[in-house]
Amino acid sequence: MKKIVLAYSGGLDTSCAIKWLKDKGFEVVCFIADLGQDEDFQKIEERALAGGASKVYVKDLKDEFIKDFIIPAIKANAVYEGKYLLATALGRPLIAKYLVEVAHKEKAEYVGHGCTGKGNDQVRLEVTTGILDPKLKIIAPLREWEFKSREEEIDYALKHNIPIDVTKKKVYSLDRNLWGISIEAGILENLDQEPPEDAYIMTKSPNSASTYPKYVEISFEKGVPKKVDGKAYGLKEMIFMLNEIGGAYGVGRSDMVENRLVGIKSREIYEAPAGTILYTAHRELECLVLDRELAHFKEIISLKYAELIYYGLWYSQLKEALDGFINSTQEHVSGTIRLKLFKGACVAVGRQSPQSLYKKELATYGKEDKFDQKLAEGFIKIWGMPYKR
Repeated sequence: MKKIVLAYSGGLDTSCAIKWLKDKGFEVVCFIADLGQDEDFQKIEERALAGGASKVYVKDLKDEFIKDFIIPAIKANAVYEGKYLLATALGRPLIAKYLVEVAHKEKAEYVGHGCTGKGNDQVRLEVTTGILDPKLKIIAPLREWEFKSREEEIDYALKHNIPIDVTKKKVYSLDRNLWGISIEAGILENLDQEPPEDAYIMTKSPNSASTYPKYVEISFEKGVPKKVDGKAYGLKEMIFMLNEIGGAYGVGRSDMVENRLVGIKSREIYEAPAGTILYTAHRELECLVLDRELAHFKEIISLKYAELIYYGLWYSQLKEALDGFINSTQEHVSGTIRLKLFKGACVAVGRQSPQSLYKKELATYGKEDKFDQKLAEGFIKIWGMPYKR
């Protein structure tokens, strides 16, 4: 019998995929990645077995996710199209890495996933698999099966007693890990419709958040977050804590129409409280310690880095080369940023660093001013010389 290792989430698509693959003559081995999505993995494992899987692997990947994926993204200020902090995109190459590992262990010739034929995740999983083991064959049931809608999938699941949590009234497609959550489908496909509050999971509505602001200080060492309010934390603990703090103040929501890799535009909403807080703090610290030319060039690199993550090219040579540049920029990114969280907003209100390039005696308009303004005339003449005809 043919054997396939299926990336299994416990959701509607992959739950239906087990039955569908078995009917095609496959033995289905499921792989479940714990990326901090706050779920009952024992229940998900039981669901996979009840749905027909012959074996289930569950692996805690949170530490590896943080060390090898989230920290580089923080250093890079990786945000896609100005809004998306790439939580789902960052998790896919790691999942693919272990799909390949389990396939080797099980001597399986196939790997599978529950991604749609018009989404980005199929690209991320399949490109990574192809890089790591080009001999593995890939099956994507959602690109092949007969179902035309999530409602039809629900009917199929009910008909075959496949355990699912989704209903026809709430048909959001969710993907969550410790760095954030992606939410799509259902009413969100209507662009003129404001996302209903029941679509959000990690964040409280800014309208009902506290009427008093919350201040939090984030300290970095060479681009890596180390402390919150002066107390040292491991990054995993810090992220979970900041998700709670930021979520309580409505921080980290994004509602965007984005350009998918496959060429269509889609509307998704995202939540990333900790990611928003750490990204804002890191970027503000870089504004303080990087010189102008480096800071401006890094903006270009950050954009490209985010695109490579979004496009599923984590293991590409270009991404590895950019890592070398980005790591070199972090040598002086140490210091503390004070943030104000209030009604969904996250803004820097205080900045400190031993590597600061800010000189008050040069920037001030007060009596402490040491800037020789007489030099400005000559500077302007030289600067403008190439543009005079």
